[in-house]
Amino acid sequence: MSSEQSSPKQSSAEPVDHGEAAEQVPEVPAETAETSGDAPAAVERPRKSAKLLALLFAVAVAGLGLDILTKVIVVAELEGEPPVEVLGGLLYLDVLRNPGAAFSLATGLTWLLSLLAIVVVGVIIWLAPKLRSPGWAAGLGLVLGGACGNLVDRIFRAPGPLEGHVVDFLSILAPGGAVWPVFNIADSCIVVGGVLIVLLSLMGRDYDGTVHRKKKAAENNS
Repeated sequence: MSSEQSSPKQSSAEPVDHGEAAEQVPEVPAETAETSGDAPAAVERPRKSAKLLALLFAVAVAGLGLDILTKVIVVAELEGEPPVEVLGGLLYLDVLRNPGAAFSLATGLTWLLSLLAIVVVGVIIWLAPKLRSPGWAAGLGLVLGGACGNLVDRIFRAPGPLEGHVVDFLSILAPGGAVWPVFNIADSCIVVGGVLIVLLSLMGRDYDGTVHRKKKAAENNS
């Protein structure tokens, strides 16, 4: 009888052990599922950041390269020559040396403008890894390329480092900046990039990808 009574105890104990094991089994895959669910998002963020960095610097390099190329060509071929009419008089190629800022502003403060350009470049490079918006990446890339383009002139052109005169050669409707100040490709990049960034800000789109939407109805009700 003792052997018969012990066997039911053992058989009843076995399901209990299996029941405890069954309760513990789902805990491991549940944690694994949560971790695997977060993994794609964690991997996607660095990928998106890398793509935006590539976009920013690609735009900057393209703008800088085009600015340097056009300046080298016009200085070699057109400096000291009469203005060249382009597009039926809508544009003139008229080479001038500008000691000031974009569109001939702040003439006489070349060294200060050079330092400001260096600060702008540093701020954009510092902000670049935080970008989550393609529009902001393109806009800042244009500003970066334009700032570097004019900075190259101020560092390497006469009369000396940080005081070099920027090469301007685009004049609208009339030569010599009679209608609009003479400018260059770098100036155009800075203006276009700045306008793009302002438009994105007015639309409530921040550099980190967040979108701020004003809920006028909710404000009126409150």
